Amino acid sequence: MQKRTKSVAGLVVAAVALVVACLLSLPAHADTAAAAATYKAKCAGCHGADGKGETPGGKAMKAKDFASEDVQKMSDSDLSEAITNGKAKMPPFKSLSADQVKDLVAYVRAFGKK
Repeated sequence: MQKRTKSVAGLVVAAVALVVACLLSLPAHADTAAAAATYKAKCAGCHGADGKGETPGGKAMKAKDFASEDVQKMSDSDLSEAITNGKAKMPPFKSLSADQVKDLVAYVRAFGKK
């Protein structure tokens, strides 16, 4: 009887751990989706869906390729500053929340991993 109780308890612990792991992964997916939506609305017009900056607006403003070493070597703080306050011909996006900026920085970093 004790073996059966231990087996059931082990299954319950494993099930709870699985549920917790699934719940903890949800915000990451939501943040990625939110970052993608923000990028599409605020950035893709110039930087393009692929982040290369080869749109007409991106070419005119000499937007950098997000996968480039120049962009990828920038600190998170520098990227956040550029997003919030603008840089060169890029306009500022002061209406974005700190979380949106943080998510966009992560989104830009992902271009360097492709």
